Amino acid sequence: RSFYDQKILQKAFGQWKEWWTVFRERKLILRAGSHYRHFLCSLVFKAWRAYVCQQQGRRDKYCVAESHAKKQKLLRTWQCWLVYVDVQRTKHGMLSVALAFMERSCLRVSWAVWRRQHYQKHTGHKMNILALQHWAQSLQFRAWLQWRELYFYSQNEKWKESRAVTHHQHWELRRCLGAWLGYLSLHRVKKHQNELAQEHHQSRTLRRCFSHWRLLLECRRRIPAHQKDLEKQAALWAVFAHWKHYVLCVEGSRQCELAEEHYRLHLLVRALLCVRWEGLW
Repeated sequence: RSFYDQKILQKAFGQWKEWWTVFRERKLILRAGSHYRHFLCSLVFKAWRAYVCQQQGRRDKYCVAESHAKKQKLLRTWQCWLVYVDVQRTKHGMLSVALAFMERSCLRVSWAVWRRQHYQKHTGHKMNILALQHWAQSLQFRAWLQWRELYFYSQNEKWKESRAVTHHQHWELRRCLGAWLGYLSLHRVKKHQNELAQEHHQSRTLRRCFSHWRLLLECRRRIPAHQKDLEKQAALWAVFAHWKHYVLCVEGSRQCELAEEHYRLHLLVRALLCVRWEGLW
């Protein structure tokens, strides 16, 4: 048995050693893969950083070159403009000298006539422009007067329409209020009449029941079933009380229905007035 246990331990140790070797190799493989990926990432980052630096350098050089080209173009343009200004000054000087010479020569009279005609033409042109401006201002003033008259007329018409609408609304509200007051008075009269009729009916029913009960009591005073008659009378009184409660509930529900119908009619009238007001507006 000890030999068996020793062999079992040797096998278990061998399997554990094999598993530990595999596990260590796998761990080393994982570490090598991680190190390789880290090395590749560092290489890629270094290459990207070099590329970015190169692009930034190219961009800076391009900006410097573009600014230098703009300055060169501006300098050439300035030099050309200076040359053009000098040429124009020279031409203007020569023109002034030629004009002075022409005035001093035989064309002095023709030049004066032409200048006078030119001045008259320029003056006439200015007068035409002033006349056109005055005519346009007069047209604008007339149009403004007509627009103001139309605006005042439209405002007056709107005010009249609003007054008419408010008067119609007040008249409709007065008519609805009168109809509602008439309905209230009629409802009160009908309610009073119903209460009087109900009281009369109740008193009459009570008298009839009481007389009937008295007659029955007098007729059946000596009958041994007096207790049964009393129970019947109590049942009749219970039925009468239930009927009275039912009549009161029916009257209350009828009043609630009338009130709801009046409220719906009032809301309908107000909605129609609002719709009519919006249509007029």
